[in-house]
Amino acid sequence: MLTPLCPSREILNHLTSRWGVLVLIALLPGTQRFSQLRRKIGGVSERMLAQTLQLLESDGIVERRAYEVVPPHVEYSLTPLGKEAAMKVRELADWIEGHYPEVLSQQDAFALSQRR
Repeated sequence: MLTPLCPSREILNHLTSRWGVLVLIALLPGTQRFSQLRRKIGGVSERMLAQTLQLLESDGIVERRAYEVVPPHVEYSLTPLGKEAAMKVRELADWIEGHYPEVLSQQDAFALSQRR
């Protein structure tokens, strides 16, 4: 993984990208429609969400189910592999939330030391 040409880097990038992480966490509770995901993940454009979902689908992390009805109805859910990855990402997100004040304090101390 640490070598420049390691193929797992591409998958790592899909899972840990800004929107990839949030999609995984948003889908943990269960199946969601595109519009639900977009509302749940504030700030993501339709284009970026669609692109992220497509990448995660190509990796076997997200399953896309389209229903032939009018208007079109598409749902997204995590595959078993995706659930496993999402749990790991959720652990990291929980750690960040739990240590956020400490990290902010360290950032402030670092910024102060750089000004001297």
